Amino acid sequence: MNSPLVPPLMIDRNADLATWCAHWLTLPYVAVDTEFVRTETFYPIAGLIQIGDGQRAYLIDPLEITDWAPLVELLQAPSVVKVLHACSEDLEVFARLCGAYPLPLFDTQLAAAFLGMDFSMGYSRLVSALLNIDLPKEETRSDWLQRPLSAAQIEYAARDAQHLAELYQLLAPRIVEAGVEAWLFADTAEQVAASGQLTDPELAYQQIKQAWRLNPAQLAILQRVAFWRETQARARDQARNRLLRERAMAPLAQQQPDSLQALARIEDMHPRTVRQDGETLLQLIREGSNASPQDYPERLPEPLPAAANRLIKALRKVGQEQAERLGIAPEIVLRKKVIEALLRTGFPTGPYQLPDELTGWRRELMGEALLAIANAEVEEPV
Repeated sequence: MNSPLVPPLMIDRNADLATWCAHWLTLPYVAVDTEFVRTETFYPIAGLIQIGDGQRAYLIDPLEITDWAPLVELLQAPSVVKVLHACSEDLEVFARLCGAYPLPLFDTQLAAAFLGMDFSMGYSRLVSALLNIDLPKEETRSDWLQRPLSAAQIEYAARDAQHLAELYQLLAPRIVEAGVEAWLFADTAEQVAASGQLTDPELAYQQIKQAWRLNPAQLAILQRVAFWRETQARARDQARNRLLRERAMAPLAQQQPDSLQALARIEDMHPRTVRQDGETLLQLIREGSNASPQDYPERLPEPLPAAANRLIKALRKVGQEQAERLGIAPEIVLRKKVIEALLRTGFPTGPYQLPDELTGWRRELMGEALLAIANAEVEEPV
């Protein structure tokens, strides 16, 4: 079924945006969504900003608006809750578009998980489950930079904003009743803070898959190549993998090709990369191979061995028991990266310490229990 759609209002003039933002500032919440294009660029290109106030949808045209100050004030207004769904990419859109982030932020995907629904529920599935509405999927990958937008695009975008507001009206009181509102807002504030932290190009090599397999001499090459890739992706506004595929980077540091022909033979090396930047990559390889050993990066930690599985399961059980007691999806109570970080403080011999990754309500809820389990395993080895 589909609920009737009030015709959306298009906002494509600065004065109109300022007028409506002044109105939205008087509301307790607004639903916020974005449509964007990011096929080959590093940064997302905003195609549409949708606002829903529970009555109708408003479609803001970022190709026409030039003064974003009123929207920045709305996004940052502490009295207006901003409602988004699975908002990581939306945060990037706003950072690029107007240099601001929405706070306080109510993420409906996270709210569903806090209420014991499936972890990481897609928007369409959540709308179907809670509103009994089946959303069309045809427009999810359409061109949001085309003008004029099609009638189907406009309806799709408007329904997103309208239903997002309806989801909030259902979920918000349940979150309060469950006693987890403060936890939800703490998590989204943490996500916003993390979103504002760009990768340090000097450390970009640490995020490359398989980098842990490389020795320090090879890491010296990878560090230079990853620094170049990160900085050039931003400068050229090109997707990282369009510039240089990640899967080619560790083999490149291991094999250290010394000619364009050898470079082209690296697995997953795109011919375009060799053609456009091959000489630069060869120079970076030479610089890395000539680095002084005292300047080599340290080896990266290996993945935890199979011997750690017993302790991982024991720690995961702590999170599962808390999740079951609270009626929360277990994946958000205790995340895999937190368990791994805890193990890395002492594996295999201990003693263990709580890692920095375990923060806030999670640390208070189960920090002591996790430490007790970990250090008990040390005292009673297998």
